[in-house]
Amino acid sequence: MSNQLIHETSPYLIQHAENPVNWYPWCEEAFEKAKAENKPIFLSIGYSTCHWCHVMAHESFEDNKTAEILNKHFVSIKVDREERPDIDSVYMSVCQTLTGSGGWPMSIFMTWDKKPFFAGTYFPPNPRYGMPSFENLLHAIARQWSSNQEALLESAEEIIKRIQNTAAIENNQMDSNLIQHAVQIFEHSFDSTHGGFGHAPKFPTPHNLLFLMLYAKQNNHTNALNMVEKTLLQMRKGGIFDHIGYGFSRYSTDQYYLAPHFEKMLYDNALLVIAYASFYSITNNNIYLDTAEKTAEYVLREMTSPDGGFYSAQDADSEGAEGKYYTFSLNEIFDILGEEKGREFAKVYDITEGGNFEGANIPNLLKSNNLKAEFQEEIKKLYSYRRNRFKLHLDDKILLSWNSIMITSLSMLYRITQNEKYLNAAQKSLEFIEMNVSDGINLYTSFRDGKCLNHAFLDDYAFYVAALIELYHTTLDKKHLEKAEKFCTEAVKRFADCENGGFYLSNPNHTELFINPKETYDGAIPSGNSVMAYNLVRLYQITEKEEYKELLEKQIAFMSSHAYDYPSTNSMFLIAMLMHENPIPHITIALKERSDLTKIRERLPFMANVSVVTENIKYPLLNNRTTFYICKNHNCVPPTNEL
Repeated sequence: MSNQLIHETSPYLIQHAENPVNWYPWCEEAFEKAKAENKPIFLSIGYSTCHWCHVMAHESFEDNKTAEILNKHFVSIKVDREERPDIDSVYMSVCQTLTGSGGWPMSIFMTWDKKPFFAGTYFPPNPRYGMPSFENLLHAIARQWSSNQEALLESAEEIIKRIQNTAAIENNQMDSNLIQHAVQIFEHSFDSTHGGFGHAPKFPTPHNLLFLMLYAKQNNHTNALNMVEKTLLQMRKGGIFDHIGYGFSRYSTDQYYLAPHFEKMLYDNALLVIAYASFYSITNNNIYLDTAEKTAEYVLREMTSPDGGFYSAQDADSEGAEGKYYTFSLNEIFDILGEEKGREFAKVYDITEGGNFEGANIPNLLKSNNLKAEFQEEIKKLYSYRRNRFKLHLDDKILLSWNSIMITSLSMLYRITQNEKYLNAAQKSLEFIEMNVSDGINLYTSFRDGKCLNHAFLDDYAFYVAALIELYHTTLDKKHLEKAEKFCTEAVKRFADCENGGFYLSNPNHTELFINPKETYDGAIPSGNSVMAYNLVRLYQITEKEEYKELLEKQIAFMSSHAYDYPSTNSMFLIAMLMHENPIPHITIALKERSDLTKIRERLPFMANVSVVTENIKYPLLNNRTTFYICKNHNCVPPTNEL
């Protein structure tokens, strides 16, 4: 029998629509029911391709006995973290404050007025790992609610005060030492043997690599560049990269980048396209361009809707096992490729009888050091075989923020390759956004099944503006710059804290929780506040408008105070600071004929701030031809007809 999630559009909520738990979506009806029946709320937050969310669902939420306890003593609410980042952010802060860590599935127990009194993540069906069983936890909380409700309510008030006090940071001021401090942290934590930073698990976090690239380029810092190169190379060679179907998995569970957590997220792949394409622009080493293009190929082939929007994620699990879709036995390789070619392939890609992952094999190049484009026909055969043996769950909702990152990456890839398919895909996705998640003024977070959901959050506006800036740089079409300015202005209007600095995650006029966070920490993707700093520096340097300069300096001061203790977790902001202190080249194009733009676009630097003028009073034409006015390294050179 279906529960209250049956009419939702989120793939995550729909996955739980047939649970015996009487789930509600986040809605007033659920809170009113809890109040009327004097019950606590159990809030479960996750996403549709989350492995441990699946595990807890199978063990507990599909279990009739557990469901009976939840239905009798609680009102249960399911939230898709990707559709409601505001709810996820607030209660993740609660979970981290109470337990010292966080993750998904997130399990929150709270009052009907949304005040939490207990938090955790995954709970097993039987006591293990030092954790109580989920059933025992439910009984304990139900008893406490019945016999000692006043103490739980007092606890909830104390938790809220702690969260609100933690959020209050003042003394905003710019601190350029953050950049050097961050580099030192990366140097200290760098794994010189296997690449990456720290120990397992290892997340790609491409914005960290982008920061180190820019720092290395500006400061001729060989070690920073070496750290980037080692990491990008190891990820490409490892099993975190899908050598058969391309694209990157979520993270590596080991220090070698061999065994990934197999789910694939759009945002990881989009950011990694940017990182590999950027590193190619520095090194001209084809392996990095090849990796960027193969990753884009994966997204365009498997993660793109017919209308041009990009889907969110592919699952790690198939037939109840994580990674089964991606692994092979040695005999399978022989059956598909034949024994002779199979042995050659197996030697290069580390396929053995004993396996390299739970008795099976993850194809990888960590031992072979062979990165040449070999076995292309064999890889096609393996891909075709793999596509037909299982079907992976696809989270087919289309998120504005993640689509914007993908537009950015395709725009950058086009600038390097001049391959029209990348620009066409970026523009088609932009058209999808304009048709489905924008009404010209308002933006919306998510689209699925013909419906757009939820007014957009800061991240949606920030990433969308960044995508428009990149499309402007790629096409030199002023309409993209005008839209970028328009939606940047909207972001300031809707989310800025004019008194204390920074940007709220939610529009303060629409927030419904006990705190409206200003997220500054760069996690798997950069924070909205970091991206807004980047947008403001780009718009100021392109347009030279003082309003952007004022906003930028205030944002840098705000972010500096929040990045002070751990600057390496604010890499996107540090990129903005590097660009502010050492502007990338600025090129003003005094245009003679609009038809000149096509050839000019092909010759522009990978990263530059570009202005196009057609009224040549301030920037007269040299020799009555299209003229370039170029400034770099705090110095402007004489006008020229050649770029």
